[in-house]
Amino acid sequence: MSDKTGHAKKVYQLYTPEERRRRDETVWTVVQGVLAPLQFLVFLVSLALVVRYLLTDAGYTAATISVVIKTLVLYTIMITGAIWEKVVFGKYLFAPAFFWEDVFSMLVIFLHTLYIWALFTGNVGPTGQMFIALAAYAAYVVNAAQFIWKLRMARLQGQAEAIA
Repeated sequence: MSDKTGHAKKVYQLYTPEERRRRDETVWTVVQGVLAPLQFLVFLVSLALVVRYLLTDAGYTAATISVVIKTLVLYTIMITGAIWEKVVFGKYLFAPAFFWEDVFSMLVIFLHTLYIWALFTGNVGPTGQMFIALAAYAAYVVNAAQFIWKLRMARLQGQAEAIA
C-alpha cells in the first residue's frame, strides 16, 4: 500500500489473523456493535438534558435519570467489552492493541462512578453533579474517538491484507 507520493504506508497490525478470526466469530463483537451506538444515543440525549439543566436550572430529575442510565450503559459496554477483549486477545483489559483505550476507559469509568457517588451521598450539590457529568462526558467523547480511530485502523489493516 502506498500514499499519493508513491511511498509505502506503514499499516498498523491491530489483529493477528487468529485474533481477527476470533473477533469475527464471537457474539461479543455484535454486542459491542449494538451497545456502542446505543451508548452514543443515550449520551446525546443526556448531554442535552444536563446542559438544559445547567442553563435553565430546570429538569434536574430528567438530567439525573439520564446520567444514571448513561452510566449503566457505560458499565454494560465496559463489562461486555472486557469479555470481548478476553475472547479476542486473551486478556480482559490492557491487551496491547487496545492498551491506551483501556487506560482512558478507566478515567471514563472513574468520572461516571464519581457522579454516582456524588448523587447518592449528596456531598456535591446538583450543579456540581452536572459538572461532574460533563467531565465524564468529555472523557467519554475522547475515549469514543480512540475506539473509532481503532476501527478505522482495523479496516485499513483488512484492506491491506486483502490487497496482499
